Amino acid sequence: LMMAVDLATGRIVWRTSNPGGWGMTHSSIIAVGAGGERQYVYCATRGVVGVSAADGRLLWKKPDWKIAMANVPTPLDIGDGRVLLTGGYNAGAAMIRIRPDGPPEDIFRIPPSVFGSDQQTPILFGGRVYGVVPGGELACLDPDGSRRWSSGTVRFGLGPILRAGAFILALADQTGMLAIADASPDGYRERGRVK
Repeated sequence: LMMAVDLATGRIVWRTSNPGGWGMTHSSIIAVGAGGERQYVYCATRGVVGVSAADGRLLWKKPDWKIAMANVPTPLDIGDGRVLLTGGYNAGAAMIRIRPDGPPEDIFRIPPSVFGSDQQTPILFGGRVYGVVPGGELACLDPDGSRRWSSGTVRFGLGPILRAGAFILALADQTGMLAIADASPDGYRERGRVK
């Protein structure tokens, strides 16, 4: 399921067993300090797992977060043991809290009409989450799962995004139009655009 490799020697330090045959996805692994120890969180084909950074033990698994076709976005560490999961293919988003004694606690699960992400990993900035949601709008999410705003008729397709200072740069994937907007919970305010 996962392994750690010593970069200097190439020696495998530990391997996580995978008796359920959970496969790889496009999602990346994140390191989280939660549940009393450092762990790696990964969205595999059959759910989400937490693996001990110290020895590769499987700490928990959450088989109810599966994406129908392809899991692409990386989990987002929100802090305080909370991890935001997003996905496309009608998955929406879910917030979990990693606990020291067992599987994660579900904080909320919201439909894609509120928030989700087909491909891009959302951005955490100033206590809010920004992302291109299914349908192509740029949107802002509060940590309680409520959507603060969206860009409305301004669409970005699968929209690669990044943060630069207090701004979000979002690229409309079909037209090549790059927009710069405030990374603010107060609403979508575009500052400029360029082809």
